[in-house]
Amino acid sequence: MKNRSFRVFSACTAAVMMFLCSMAPQAYADDESKELTFTPEEQQYINSHDIVKVGYVIDRIPVSFENKDGDADGISRYIFDRVSQLSGLDFEYEALPLKDVTYDYLLGQGLDLVTSVEYNEENKHARGILISIPYLSSKKVIVARENMKFRYDENFTVAIATGSQTLKKVLSGMFPNFTLKDYYSISDCLDALNSGDADLMIQNQYIVEYWLSKPKYEKLKVIPVAGLDDQLCFSAVVSFDGQAGPSQEDGQTLINIMDKTIEYIGEDEIGNYIIQGVMENQYEYEFTDFLLRYRYAVIIFIISVIVISVMSVILIRQRICFAESRADAKAKGRFLSTMSHEIRTPLNGLIGLNYLMSQKLDDKEKTKEYLRQSSVSAKYLLSLVNDILDSSKLQKEKMELVMQPVELQFVLDTVGTIEQTAMADKKLNYTVDADIKYPCIMGDEIRIQQVILNLLDNARKFTPKGGIVQLTLRQEPCSGDKILTSVTVSDTGKGMSEDFQKKIFDVFARELETVSKGNQGTGLGLYISRKLAILMGGDLTCVSRKDEGSSFTFTFVSAPAESPDKDVFQTGESSIEYPRILIAEDNELNGEIMLELLHSNGFEADIAENGKKALKMFLDSAEGTYGAILMDLLMPEMDGFEASKAIRGSDRADAKTVCIFACTANSFAEEREKAFESGMDDFISKPIDIDELLRKLNNIAG
Repeated sequence: MKNRSFRVFSACTAAVMMFLCSMAPQAYADDESKELTFTPEEQQYINSHDIVKVGYVIDRIPVSFENKDGDADGISRYIFDRVSQLSGLDFEYEALPLKDVTYDYLLGQGLDLVTSVEYNEENKHARGILISIPYLSSKKVIVARENMKFRYDENFTVAIATGSQTLKKVLSGMFPNFTLKDYYSISDCLDALNSGDADLMIQNQYIVEYWLSKPKYEKLKVIPVAGLDDQLCFSAVVSFDGQAGPSQEDGQTLINIMDKTIEYIGEDEIGNYIIQGVMENQYEYEFTDFLLRYRYAVIIFIISVIVISVMSVILIRQRICFAESRADAKAKGRFLSTMSHEIRTPLNGLIGLNYLMSQKLDDKEKTKEYLRQSSVSAKYLLSLVNDILDSSKLQKEKMELVMQPVELQFVLDTVGTIEQTAMADKKLNYTVDADIKYPCIMGDEIRIQQVILNLLDNARKFTPKGGIVQLTLRQEPCSGDKILTSVTVSDTGKGMSEDFQKKIFDVFARELETVSKGNQGTGLGLYISRKLAILMGGDLTCVSRKDEGSSFTFTFVSAPAESPDKDVFQTGESSIEYPRILIAEDNELNGEIMLELLHSNGFEADIAENGKKALKMFLDSAEGTYGAILMDLLMPEMDGFEASKAIRGSDRADAKTVCIFACTANSFAEEREKAFESGMDDFISKPIDIDELLRKLNNIAG
């Protein structure tokens, strides 16, 4: 309970930090009024040193660490960037090993500075290094198992990471009754506490908060340490006793420059860097942490939890993408505030509905309604995940279109089918006026459908009952043999103000009036749609009048194409009315859910826990037994790609006709291409749209 309270307190602290981030730009602006000057010797050092080499510790998240791109990151890096901006020094970063970091090593690597050095009397007087004033002050805390009773006068085994040898010397003096034991890294120290190999670990509070967020350490608790502060500084490496390397004078000049810039930056701005480091570098929770606890709960709630878990990971990464400029704290705060609201609103509903279901298990009608409402919230969360992924790829210009023949009438029929129920519920008059001169074109069907659906969704949401929504499609030749297709969605809704129309395609753009009336949305849809339209060689424009309605026009350029084979999913003579399904899925929970869903819809199905087992079950069955295979891609022993190739390569009569559907959470273009190359017929993204899956399975029935 104590450890859980500590994490609740950390979560509350993070909320305060998020508010403070929105105030950061003003704090920086005030600092600019102060004067920062250097002596002639210091300026000469700056001018004569093109690069200052910095060694950094790689496992002290969020203070100093190596990120996934292999770059220096964390609070120390943020401060170095600010020092570089103020002084003109250029820093080059080199990762330090977790052990054997001796003075000779630092000198041999040609390092000028080392980060995250403890500020204490021993380091002040150490030969070969000069230390700066502290740039980060915090507390050290004790980590122990929950059932341990701690006393300062007892004998304990204390785990020490090899990169914390100064701490080892300090503890030896303060607690002579402690036995200090070296471990390779902080994670090894915590593992030793879990296993009982060690009793305690003493480390920086910010670092401990990160590591104890991991579920594997949930039985460890935090104990504050009285009188043991943690002050970190920068250390200059200099030569002595005639060794080759930077001189004492150069080292002291560099330290003087660092001291001046640290003082100039000030505690308030450093506080903002601490907030940024803690917020951006939180533990990314794994799906199994939640699935194991709630595996016997209602199926729809489990799916919702999975979506939320996936989204949490994506949101953390997306926030880093949006924070390209660390000084732009206001934009970061805006992103976090918007995403926090959009996640918490449906999540609050899901948690409440789950509680109500547990109280009303005997009331089938109530439970059915709760499940329906949960499904709506879960689908909204999934759309939010997709929007965040799309906006991230579009911002980084990594979005790739999947070009294939597209039948425009099929696209219009599909979006009409999806929208018709919701349109009818609002008694909207939905009409389509399509003049299709080129029925089949080359394009990305999913993305074209995505943009049109987004425009129709918006028109439906913002048009009152009894209103009109019209879709118009026109085509005309353009340059060369290309075709310009224009899709216009018009409505008789409330329209938009002229001021809002100027920013309608910005990230998170939502008009205050529509938000106040409860229209759910992130403000990402139109931003993504316009980016996709531009990627297709066209554009997305808007014309709107307040209280009269809006009209959005989506244009894209394509080439003519031949109509695709309509019978791609037919199995020929071996078709049966209700084909037996083979499920290849290594996740036991997902497999059980899929098996139950198929059984409840009239299909017979078998399950294999990996690709090797699926291949054996197919080859051992009588020909024509299976009409379709739902093939997960990432599985142990044999993945879905290899299993599909092996099935297609066998000499059975039905090896070429059985339909193989790729079922995976990896829905990127390269995964699709690889799936088709291995012999699969179609691609179904997880979380699986059950209605879509059933339509595809019904297509292969005789």
